[in-house]
Order: sequence, then structure tokens, then C-alpha cells
Amino acid sequence: MNRASAHIHGWLLLLPAAVLLAAFTHFPAFATLWHSFLSTPKGARPAVWVGLDNYQGMLEDPVFWQVLGNNLWFALGTIPASIALALLMAVWVNGKLAGRGFLRMAYFTPTVLPMIAVANIWLFFYTPTYGLLEQVTGTLGLPSHNWLGSQSTALACLIVVTIWKEAGFFMIFYLAALQSISPSLAEAAAIEGAGRWYYFRRVLFPLLMPTTLFVLVNAVINSFRLVDHIVVMTRGGPDNASALLLFYIYEVAFKYWDSAYASALTMVLLALLGAAALLQFAFLEKRTHYQ
Repeated sequence: MNRASAHIHGWLLLLPAAVLLAAFTHFPAFATLWHSFLSTPKGARPAVWVGLDNYQGMLEDPVFWQVLGNNLWFALGTIPASIALALLMAVWVNGKLAGRGFLRMAYFTPTVLPMIAVANIWLFFYTPTYGLLEQVTGTLGLPSHNWLGSQSTALACLIVVTIWKEAGFFMIFYLAALQSISPSLAEAAAIEGAGRWYYFRRVLFPLLMPTTLFVLVNAVINSFRLVDHIVVMTRGGPDNASALLLFYIYEVAFKYWDSAYASALTMVLLALLGAAALLQFAFLEKRTHYQ
């Protein structure tokens, strides 16, 4: 097979994946960008070109800025905590301890549960008066509190649920990476007199950087695409205190039927995710070493 035939053969192998990627990723993105410059069609009135009017309206929309701020706080609350907890659990269950298989299953179980089921479980935990959390705080003599109905705690409750569900999923990737690292490195470090913390900081964690980069990208994406838990637990309330950007896009598109404004919001979401991914690769790629 000559070089030209090899290139053709390679592109033909990539063609099915490229078609699916273009049809379900690139085309919808460009279509959404185009619709963001149009008005929303109303009945017999077709969409017309409005330019940047939807983006101008976004800048003047106080709800948009509120949900964007909520989403940033949500990301800051979930990403570091879920990654750190996942790494801690992976290191723990990677060691030689009794019941290791049961612990792995217990940590991973929240991941396989449907998101609606998870939301309903935690909805019972947070229920005022007779919820599990209320029973614990009542036993300690603390006053009753409406955890999901208070502006000060609604978003924090969603953060806790997300960490609980995502940490086990990220743990699997760290556990697979830990098992691919040769035990001779730990033995050599022990011979040299290195402690566990020094070995983790100087040897183990740098070798886990490819996994950390992968997990971080997924954690950032997950922090901007939460809808299910919000619909079941808070519906964005109270007073948009727990509304996130994707949930707001969902409401604008399917509750208020403003598809043009929803398209503009979607483009902002895509731009935020793209910028976050570029920053992650720019700052972490130099610290990432592949074996």
C-alpha cells in the first residue's frame, strides 16, 4: 500500500466518527450561533435578523448575571472538593486493607444511581422538620431550618449533592492510574528515606497529572451542565438563588419559548467552557508528563 492509499484508508476509517461529530456537535453549535442573531419566531411571524440585540439584552438582564455568579460559586465549590475527595478515596482503596472491594463499590455506587433518584434521596434528607438532616440537627438542639428554601443554603445543598455523586466517578480514573504505576517507585522512595507525604507530593501526584487534567476538564464541564437536581430539588429558587446557567437556558427556551435569547445564552456557555478548557491545557500541559 503506497502513502496516498494509506492516507485515504485512514480518512475513510475516521469518516463515520467525523460525520457523527459534525452532525451532532459542530452543526448544532453553528446553528445556535446563527439563531442567536435572529429574533424568536412567533406564530406566523418569521424570525428576522436582529444582530447583537440578544447579547445586548443579556448584558442588561439581572437574572443572567445572578445565575452566572451562582454557577461560578457552584464550580468553585464542587470542582476542587470532588477532585480532592476522589484522589483521597482512590489512594485509600488502592492500598492493602480489609474490605477493599466493598469500599470501592460503596464509593462508586452514587455514580451509577440515576440523577433523578439521587435528587429525590437528598430531597428527603433536606426536608424541613422530618428530614434526616433535620433529625440530626434537632438531636443536637439546633433550630429547624429550611435548607432548600433559604437563599443562604440552597446553592450549598446542591454543591454537597454534586460532590457526593461525582467524587466516586472521578475516583475510578485515579484508581486506574494508581494501579498503572509501578510499585518499585514506592519501594525506591522508601529505601531513600522518603516519607509518605513526600512520596505523594514529589512522585505520585506528578505521575497522576494526565489523569488530573482529564478529570479537571470533565469536572468543569459537569459544573456547568447541571439541570436534573435543580428541577427536582429547588426549581432554581428561592428567588433564583440556586439557578445555574444551563437551567436558566432551559427555562428561557422551554418555559418562556424565547429560543433566540436561549441561543445567545448557549453561546456564552460554550465560550466559557472553551475558555476554561484552553486555560486548563495552557497551565497544566507543561506539568503533565505522559509515561
